[in-house]
Amino acid sequence: MTVAVSTLLGRPLWYELMTTDMKAAEKFYKNVVGWTSTPFSASPEPYTMFNRRGEKPVAGLMTKPQEVNAPPFWAMYVGVPKLEEAAAHIKRLGGNECSPVIEVPTVGRMQMMTDPQGAAFYIYEPASTDQPPEAAAEIGEASWHELMTTDAEAAMKFYSAVFGWQPSETMDMGPMGKYHMFNRPHGMIGGMMNKPPEMAQVPPNWQIYFLVPDINAAVDRINANGGQILNGPMEVPGGDWIVNAMDPQGVAFALHAKKAQ
Repeated sequence: MTVAVSTLLGRPLWYELMTTDMKAAEKFYKNVVGWTSTPFSASPEPYTMFNRRGEKPVAGLMTKPQEVNAPPFWAMYVGVPKLEEAAAHIKRLGGNECSPVIEVPTVGRMQMMTDPQGAAFYIYEPASTDQPPEAAAEIGEASWHELMTTDAEAAMKFYSAVFGWQPSETMDMGPMGKYHMFNRPHGMIGGMMNKPPEMAQVPPNWQIYFLVPDINAAVDRINANGGQILNGPMEVPGGDWIVNAMDPQGVAFALHAKKAQ
């Protein structure tokens, strides 16, 4: 199925772990999330792909380049029809470019950007617009995208203008402030909130949630494989469960499980 340009814009297409120890990280996430892995031979540098069931690639793994001035992190790649136009739009709205344009033959062109509050993400113009139709996440896929920032309302306006994300529900979380959720055409895909005071020293960032069958079993696997639980497991409105964690290399990530049927 060919995805129209309007559907490509703003669609999260890929996720990538930039780490300090590829082998250790590969073992950790295979054990914790249940992925398999395969090397990506077309990359000039060592690159590993994580696959969900059915050997469908869902994320990548690489050593963090020395020129990337940030701690190891999970990055998201968001689809755009024309890379240069998207980059120019982002800069007009107060964002910045953080890397040159990267071109990977047969894969596409990409560039790391930051939003006006400093959170990093990639824009990605795929070599082909032939993408599978959008649908709810399957086990092993990214199911939620969460921005911790310094001005959630301004961030929502920025991403809505750049990617066409649609603001939806806003949840009052009391002393923690408001949680602003947003949709793609097929449904809700993420939320944004202001960082709490205890995260004052943490730069604004995107956190990726991956879907697992059972949150308590996942917590056990995180602990058994050298990870650290940062928050949860916690039930969220609607009955789903989440946990925020850190891998052995110090990278924040999160897991999500659907409520029991």
